[in-house]
Amino acid sequence: MAPLLDVRDLTVRFDTRDGTVQAVTGVTYSLEAGETLAVVGESGSGKSVHVLAMMGLIPKPPGRIAAGQALFEGRDLLTMSEKEMRDLRGGKIGMIFQDPMSSLNPVLTVGFQIVESLRRHLGLSKKAAWARAAELLDFVGIPEPQRRVKQYPHQFSGGMRQRAMIAIGIACEPKLLIADEPTTALDVTVQAQVLDLMRRLRKQLGMAMIWITHDMGVVAGIADNVQVMYGGRVQERGPARAVFHDTRSAYTWGLLHSLPDHDDPPAKFGEKGRRLVQIPGYPPDMTDPPKGDPFAPRNRFATERCHLEVPPLVQAADAAPGHLVAAWYDLRPLRAEAAVAGGAA
Repeated sequence: MAPLLDVRDLTVRFDTRDGTVQAVTGVTYSLEAGETLAVVGESGSGKSVHVLAMMGLIPKPPGRIAAGQALFEGRDLLTMSEKEMRDLRGGKIGMIFQDPMSSLNPVLTVGFQIVESLRRHLGLSKKAAWARAAELLDFVGIPEPQRRVKQYPHQFSGGMRQRAMIAIGIACEPKLLIADEPTTALDVTVQAQVLDLMRRLRKQLGMAMIWITHDMGVVAGIADNVQVMYGGRVQERGPARAVFHDTRSAYTWGLLHSLPDHDDPPAKFGEKGRRLVQIPGYPPDMTDPPKGDPFAPRNRFATERCHLEVPPLVQAADAAPGHLVAAWYDLRPLRAEAAVAGGAA
């Protein structure tokens, strides 16, 4: 059976005055129905751009799809007309963006913005669409939905605005929901509430999700599979448990060790606790990326070959099936040595 989404060698470029930005290069993966894939990486890694490109949401020019396919239910998103994409967005594919205040229209009520999607994609009558909009606000945990549906975005708190965005994203019960850093601007308590809500919605609606984030802590609680990106390329991909507990990419290892470990006992007064890992250096200039592995200049484990040749994404040795890594080195003995030396990256 074909996957719900099949991305093949997706390559995205931006032509600027300073040169061509190699934003995404050769990204390939598949997503099954009901699966949650977390795409992780720091700013500029290509995690958001590759999804926006698939959905026809990058400006052209300067952006362009240089190569690849993105097959959704067997149809290539990259060759669809703008009308076909508008019919798909908000219908079979829902989207939630990072900042609801810039995504919600400030001069339209929240209810109207949900109704608009329902009437366009499901053909509901005006009365039925407004009733459904109130049901959706209630479904995502917004109190007094009959009153709130008539209010404007500025009358909602940050957490409620994000819930409203989720309501719009799931209004037509999409087969795929794309969430682009939807919890980044929220405080920790509201973030936890949104994550619990998304897990419940996924279970009830049976939809697949692509969850884009830079927060590895969020990934652990929501993803089936994890894809780590850096410099526009996939560095590591596999089942979430395998990526967390049998890390094979130095970049992934650095991201994980830059987080506080809640299992560590708190340091006593006057004593030093475990030092957080800091990945040295800066992300590459993608108008002139490194010749080999884009992470090599920042990688303490890099070999000479890493600086000269881009490693392919292949099945990691003695790893769980589907656990892939792009590396010319074997991180296992190296990370053990680093742990003995104090865990510095």
